Amino acid sequence: MRIRIVDAFTDRPFAGNPAGVLLLDAFPDDARLQDIATEINHAETAFAHPLPAGGTADWALRWFTPSTEVDMCGHATLATAHVLHSTGVADGPVRFATRSGLLVATPREDGTITLDFPTAPLTRIDSLEGVAAALGAEPLSVHDTGRQVGDLLVELADEKTVHALAPDLKALAACSERGVIATARAADPDGAYDFVSRCFFPRVGIDEDPVTGSAHTALAPFWSPRLGRAELTGLQASARTGFVRTELRGDRTLLTGRAVTVIEGDLLA
Repeated sequence: MRIRIVDAFTDRPFAGNPAGVLLLDAFPDDARLQDIATEINHAETAFAHPLPAGGTADWALRWFTPSTEVDMCGHATLATAHVLHSTGVADGPVRFATRSGLLVATPREDGTITLDFPTAPLTRIDSLEGVAAALGAEPLSVHDTGRQVGDLLVELADEKTVHALAPDLKALAACSERGVIATARAADPDGAYDFVSRCFFPRVGIDEDPVTGSAHTALAPFWSPRLGRAELTGLQASARTGFVRTELRGDRTLLTGRAVTVIEGDLLA
């Protein structure tokens, strides 16, 4: 069983978000998938197998953290599409059947891959006890991102505040179904990115995610109306960092990035 480790939303090794990718003939039982994901021990491991020709999707795709299966994952989807294209298994758009419905990954001539994901619905929350204390910063606004993403999106005063966060992870785990997205407008409006974010998911075993594609399905509808542009670039300011280009298209959000394979090996157990 071949395992690849792919750094997603980056064009260089040891940056972006690493994901395990396994291309299979069929899915083994759930316990086996979870054991493999736990052993790989990255934020997510993606498992995919081909589907019969002529259907609505080309591959079935599932994602597991070291502790649980998740409904949506952007960086591991990008990593899977990268493996399919870089190994010659696919040469055009790939349609994935997932727990979040049909997701399409399209390679571009410049070497990037664009993911077509559902846009997260945002609902403003006027008062939510404990968020400020858990984050260690006072929110300007807080939004629920809906069941599919399951996070709180927390707007903070400025980019400096986002970079400086040192949250109480135990307290943060009690604040939402999955995690907390902290964000602010970029300090330099003419710089390489339009907004900055950090994502914390201690509830599903990920204290801080390096780069979170699914979070950008909420960040795009949050920032595009405020900045007056459908197309934006987000910097996720984790220790590894990574860039996600977003394009808001109503109920769909396009996420574009690069990926690089850094490790290939075989599972012997």
